[in-house]
Amino acid sequence: MKIQHSASWLALSAASMLFAAPAIAQQAGATGAQATAPQGDADQASNQNPGTLSADAAATRSAAISGTPQAASSGDVVVTGTRISRPNLASAAPITSVTRQDIQAQAAVNVEDVLNRLPQVAPDSQQTYNDSDGRQRIKLRSLGFERTLVLIDGKRLGTQNGQDVGIIPTSLLQRVDVLTGGASSVYGSDAVAGVVNFVLRKDFEGVQIDTNYNFYNHNNKDTIVSPLARAAGFSSPRGLTNDGGRADLTLTAGTKLFDDKLHVSGFVNYRHTDEVPITARSNSGCYLTQLQLNGPLSCGLTPSSSTSGLITPGTGPNQGAQLVNNPNGSRTFVPFAAGPGNASNYFSGYAYQRPSERVNAGGFVTLDLAPEAELYASGIWFRDKSYTDYPTIASGTVNVNCNNPYLSGSQATTIGCAAGVGSVPVTLAYRLGENNDRPDTFINTGLRLTGGVRGKVGDAWTYDVGGVYARNHQDYIPSIRIPGNLQNAVNVGGTQANPTCANGAAGCVPFDIFSAGNTNPALINYLFGTGTNQTIGTLYDVQANVTGDLTSYGITSPFAEQGLAIALGTEYRKDTLKSRADAAYLSAVGGSDTDLSQDVIEANIEVQAPLIQHKPFAELVQVNGGYRVSKYSSNPKSFNTWKIEGVYAPVSDITFRASFNKAQRAPTVVEIRQATNIAFANGGSGTFTDFCAPTPIPGPNGVTYGAPIASREVCRATGLSDALYGSQSLLCSNGTAPNGSAACAVRSGGFTADPETAYTQTYGLVLKPRFVRGLVFSVDRYRIKIDNSLGYNDYSYYTDGCLRSGGDQFFCQGIVRNASTGTLFNGGYIRQGTTNYYTSVAQGWDFQAQYALNLESIGRLDFGFNGSLTTNAGGQDSPLQPNRNCAGYYGNGCGQLIPKWSHGLRTTYTTEDKKFSASFNWRYVGALTNANNSGDPAIGGTPERALTDYYRVAPQNYFDLAFNFAIAKQFSLRLIANNLLDRAAPIVPDSYNISLARTNTIPQRYDSLGRNIAIGTTINF
Repeated sequence: MKIQHSASWLALSAASMLFAAPAIAQQAGATGAQATAPQGDADQASNQNPGTLSADAAATRSAAISGTPQAASSGDVVVTGTRISRPNLASAAPITSVTRQDIQAQAAVNVEDVLNRLPQVAPDSQQTYNDSDGRQRIKLRSLGFERTLVLIDGKRLGTQNGQDVGIIPTSLLQRVDVLTGGASSVYGSDAVAGVVNFVLRKDFEGVQIDTNYNFYNHNNKDTIVSPLARAAGFSSPRGLTNDGGRADLTLTAGTKLFDDKLHVSGFVNYRHTDEVPITARSNSGCYLTQLQLNGPLSCGLTPSSSTSGLITPGTGPNQGAQLVNNPNGSRTFVPFAAGPGNASNYFSGYAYQRPSERVNAGGFVTLDLAPEAELYASGIWFRDKSYTDYPTIASGTVNVNCNNPYLSGSQATTIGCAAGVGSVPVTLAYRLGENNDRPDTFINTGLRLTGGVRGKVGDAWTYDVGGVYARNHQDYIPSIRIPGNLQNAVNVGGTQANPTCANGAAGCVPFDIFSAGNTNPALINYLFGTGTNQTIGTLYDVQANVTGDLTSYGITSPFAEQGLAIALGTEYRKDTLKSRADAAYLSAVGGSDTDLSQDVIEANIEVQAPLIQHKPFAELVQVNGGYRVSKYSSNPKSFNTWKIEGVYAPVSDITFRASFNKAQRAPTVVEIRQATNIAFANGGSGTFTDFCAPTPIPGPNGVTYGAPIASREVCRATGLSDALYGSQSLLCSNGTAPNGSAACAVRSGGFTADPETAYTQTYGLVLKPRFVRGLVFSVDRYRIKIDNSLGYNDYSYYTDGCLRSGGDQFFCQGIVRNASTGTLFNGGYIRQGTTNYYTSVAQGWDFQAQYALNLESIGRLDFGFNGSLTTNAGGQDSPLQPNRNCAGYYGNGCGQLIPKWSHGLRTTYTTEDKKFSASFNWRYVGALTNANNSGDPAIGGTPERALTDYYRVAPQNYFDLAFNFAIAKQFSLRLIANNLLDRAAPIVPDSYNISLARTNTIPQRYDSLGRNIAIGTTINF
């Protein structure tokens, strides 16, 4: 899609027309400069009528676009992206702000609801992701959560690996600032993609209750999935449904004491989410798959199972045949196929919206000891419990005794029992009822504490010495199959009327696998239990920062009024990660306990130097710089990050800005373990063979051997001598190999993961025309290039890359052969684990605009526009490979799911008395195309791979409407409808390969559950 797409033109044209209205009709207020003034009065009005979108919201957004600092309600200037706070400060990097009023207009329950609407953020929807662990993470520019630094009031949220922004109640947010681009020199090496800073309301006085309840109101209509689901014997609903209720309740209280020197406030927040089953939507009645290129769509029955019991004989005349017990009770077999009573809907128990329950509680305290010293502290505690349903399937290969009383004569013959045969092997996949699924449980608890002292020293200097302690504890409690119990239960003796477990195992419950519909609860409890794996992450962070305005010392440019400003800081951090598992978990799942830690010491300096101010053709010329040096315990060398920025405003109406950043990110403690912990495994789960060995060809007269898959040149690049090319000695035992050979080995770890290096450039233009008061418009070009990009690769990254590239050493070096025999066993192996890629790239344009239109005596209109054009999202796998540009594409490793263009345009009308407001929002998500149809061979877009159907997701338009009523001074009411027109989710076959979701869509990107209706209130006492 190009920006010339009609919808994109429409969005930009609408924004231009709205923002170009005659100046005579505009309000003189909310300019960027005015937004820097203390907003105590405005915030007091907002507290009185908290449901109304007031003028200070527009001012905040205008300030964010222009880059000016924003005042918290206490009068303190809060700046994101720099440690220097000055009234005239203009950001050289683009910042997007979401205000409290915007958040209320969205009826947001979770923080991810707020951020998913921003084009700069890769959407993440843990509530609609069945395999979630309940934690919400942020990924700017789709560069991964490890590269996005999350702050609360300018201090770290917690550890990168244990990040969970669900700790923050949306009702407590004053605003959210998103700075995209490198910020490592200011905040730390992990701010490669940028910073998200959550600014909280901490100075609250009085008592306030915020409530929010929303649910989905969706009209199910038949889709392409519906007839396929019904033909397979599965349901596909029709008609209107109301489900998926989510409740959010917050109690906030605060007071000032001792002549306002001591301020104390606290909150308690409760959230509850109801489950929406995957079968509650007509687009997900079954998992839609396309088994062959351009073949027909079908309901995926793999992994195969049946509520009637799927049995595959391992011997005899029907060896390998898939059979199920006849549902009519005749104790006969019928072939496994789609249809009622035969195949079960494997994913029927999955959740479209996961059930969860969360409690957050916390408090804030400040104490003014003197003008030079203020003590501050805060604490937030949380507990979140969520569930992931998986089908309860008794599966595995077992031996069936031929005198089993449940086994009929015809069934015995079918599975291979005959005279003199005591037992036969069968592979079983028996689903014990679609309503008996046992959930995996995730319990996340944690604590975040901050504290310190800050103040002023003279007129020029301020300081802040403090720290953060954060602890995240996760209990993962999966449902697990108890080893050995399935075989015990299948080995049945006695009679049908009085069956027994033949081996007499204690507590054993006999399992009738030869009849349909077994749902015995006692049997389920015998076969399945639970285990617990605990993961604990901690952050210790101590900082000391000093800022100074050196104007009073005379360190000033002769052409400027303000002098040099400087910030100095030092920081010590320690991240730890521990995991422990009980015996039940280890016996069923495996693994081992871990103790990981990493320390870092950093020091930084930042300067701001106005060179020219208020001169002809130079209203402002300013340069900024920053430098940080970091020493990580996991790396023998220190490394540095820096920034150089420039701001030029020829007149006050026009500002040009540019920022250049170098950032280096050290691996997290988890990445370090994945890189260094040495473990060997059988490659490919028993299916991988050496592509330089001869190809086994099974035949009626035994196995013969053909030519190797790889060419002689490719094998030579892996270190194999020409003399061994095609030798049977290379065959691994996990293929068809001669006796005595070993399995191909995959070595995970034992390698160094070096820091990655990122270079970020942004160039922007900010317009605040004086003849159109209230208008702020910005456009910024960004480019992020990450060298030696850190990431996890399994063994196929090296084998496939080496084979496809024709012997590229970048990939082939991951195949390490035995020095003397050339084998991939007995000392040879293939690499796997965290390692350094070649490069990752993100490029594009950001557009923002804000405009306020005064309608004289009838009220006010506010317009806010935020759009993003992505031109490049991908990178290079090696120096010899072409650039992979995944912008606008999905599939074939294009996992970013980034449309080329997306935007949001919100229009808000507020009455003159601010007792009523109506807000209308238009969200546009650009088209996504399967990479097979890209025409770009670098991402698999070759003619032979091109799809003829279901290869494109059309652009999606969503409209939201919010009404706010300030009914009384102490009470406000909000009525909201998101996805007002109930637009159904676009259907994407094989969605798990695209979005890790079984819902036949991309729930992270689209409003997949339909219209969302919400009612919210705010009550002040």
